[in-house]
Amino acid sequence: MKLDLNQITISVEDVEKSILFYELLGLKLIVKSLPKYARFECTDGDATFSLHQSAEGGTDKTWLYFETDTLDEDVKVLTSKGIHFEHEPVDQSWLWREARLKDPDGNQIILYRADENRKNPPWRI
Repeated sequence: MKLDLNQITISVEDVEKSILFYELLGLKLIVKSLPKYARFECTDGDATFSLHQSAEGGTDKTWLYFETDTLDEDVKVLTSKGIHFEHEPVDQSWLWREARLKDPDGNQIILYRADENRKNPPWRI
């Protein structure tokens, strides 16, 4: 069996508010079915990302990782657009460089650059 990631869907309280946030991150809106659903294309690769309305919202249950080759520059651009980061890009002990922020529902978002260490860290089995 061959498996490939199609999409990730997260729960949010206000789909329209979250659309604006994820568009600021650079995702391209491809489906808008308010008030319940929206779907985006990532700017690289084939995976998509969806929002689904839920009364419970995210509340830090979901962690989203978006990889970029231009992390430091992207953080500067997003900061200039009003996006608040919990921490600016920092080199982690697991050999990724990461910046962290939260979406309007409290879902943790990690923008990162890992290069070869994404799937092939020195401790890989």
